[in-house]
Amino acid sequence: MEIINREARYNYFIIEEIECGIVLTGTEIKAIRNSKMNLKDSYAVIRKNEVFLLNTHISEYKEGNIFNHDPRRTRKLLLHKSEILKLNNKVNQEGLTLIPLKLYFKKNKVKVLLGLCKGKKNFDKRETIKERDLKKEASKLEKYNYK
Repeated sequence: MEIINREARYNYFIIEEIECGIVLTGTEIKAIRNSKMNLKDSYAVIRKNEVFLLNTHISEYKEGNIFNHDPRRTRKLLLHKSEILKLNNKVNQEGLTLIPLKLYFKKNKVKVLLGLCKGKKNFDKRETIKERDLKKEASKLEKYNYK
């Protein structure tokens, strides 16, 4: 089970991908297992040599009663110090952004695939759409030619 941020690949050029852990509460884990999560407008920031995930929406777990979590709280990402320093240098010097691309389970642990991204301009987005449409047409032609 994985939750994918589809807008990220449309709006950004992905330069590098980093897998990291995330600090969650029990009700958040249960809500994620039920696919009640949205990565659409989320991003990561580096503060005091720690990485935090902002604006990620994890819906409340309906059986959570008083132990439920705040849906848009700031969540800490788990990375080695050397990785954080390297990311911090790239973000500050090159003007890149940290965007979560995917959230998934790996050996019963929740992992976040964090992308080091550069924003696309409108003409780049149009180019992406054009390439995607050409691939669709080519696959349709292949499909009909083989039958």
